[in-house]
Amino acid sequence: MGILSHLRAILLLPFLSTVVMPCAVILTGFAGPGWSVGWPLRWIPLVLGGGLVLIGLVLMIKTVRLFATVGQGTLAPWEPTQKLVVRGIYRHVRNPMITGVSCILLGEAVSLGSVLLLGWFLLFFVANAIYIPLVEEAGLERRFGEDYLAYR
Repeated sequence: MGILSHLRAILLLPFLSTVVMPCAVILTGFAGPGWSVGWPLRWIPLVLGGGLVLIGLVLMIKTVRLFATVGQGTLAPWEPTQKLVVRGIYRHVRNPMITGVSCILLGEAVSLGSVLLLGWFLLFFVANAIYIPLVEEAGLERRFGEDYLAYR
């Protein structure tokens, strides 16, 4: 897989979810009122949200790197990994890309105090909570058989 394959997958999947959709929500003018707190407390949501975004970015970068080097594929379902990735962050988190994207979305909602961004986070979370066990895990079991079952 070349760098263009990885960039296309990143732009079409996590970038769309974490940048394009939140920007669309914010640009509608309905992003939310922000946090109505006084100066001494105003930094708390920014620090918490920024921390979540940072954690999400680290998880995403680690996942893309593992997919490229160990899995020999991309995060995209149209160019999936050829090998099951069970090391690195995958020893601790079963789906670090979705966890990373979720952290970023929740961090954006917390930082901006936006109920609509929180709604987008919840929609993303619920959709993946349904999709992953019903579709993705079944596909991994078909592709990797006993190796995936042992990992799971």
